[in-house]
Amino acid sequence: MSEDVLQGMENSAASVLMRAVELDHNSRFEDSLICYQEGIDLLLKVLKGLKDETKKSYYRQKIEGYMSRAEQIKKHVSQQKEEGKYHKQIRIEDNATGYSYEKLFKPYLNEMVYEVWVQDPYVRLVHQGNGKGQQLSALDDIKKSLMTYGVTLEIAFSNSIHDREIRFNNGWMVKIGRGLDYFKKTESRFAIGYCDYDLRQCYETTVDIFHAKHTKALSS
Repeated sequence: MSEDVLQGMENSAASVLMRAVELDHNSRFEDSLICYQEGIDLLLKVLKGLKDETKKSYYRQKIEGYMSRAEQIKKHVSQQKEEGKYHKQIRIEDNATGYSYEKLFKPYLNEMVYEVWVQDPYVRLVHQGNGKGQQLSALDDIKKSLMTYGVTLEIAFSNSIHDREIRFNNGWMVKIGRGLDYFKKTESRFAIGYCDYDLRQCYETTVDIFHAKHTKALSS
């Protein structure tokens, strides 16, 4: 490994780990854990390329320290989940991009998930399926499509609900201030972001993520 490549990796590791410490201090533990893990991986690669034993010893101590902190965070987050005290908040700024459904929900989907409850009372705009007949037709098309993948969709209507939330049977619950409709309409079907929601601009909203040991259906 050349000196330039090695120096570049050292700089990258330092930058990522500084971010990890910053997130850690701000109690954004899961985000900090990701940065710790990335930084540690970079330092391990640097370690393999070093020849100076003094520097090797220095980096081994640094790696051990960061690994110890990462393990502490894992245990802390796990304990919060067990006690039903876990809470993470994401603030989406107006016109921000990079907040697709995949980005928000994928971290909380695993092999344990076999049921999802979605409650969103304000599905009323034209692009959401305006008019009860049109809405029912669209939902029925979605239901039939999901069945081909072995997924059963059950729909219930209510005149009294106001809260917006998505729950997974593995204990995760996501509350979005604007509900699922936090994306802005693109200028045309050919605009960037029409299909890729990571590139679509968002309305300002807040996403709160919780974990409860037992998550019940919304109707219960």
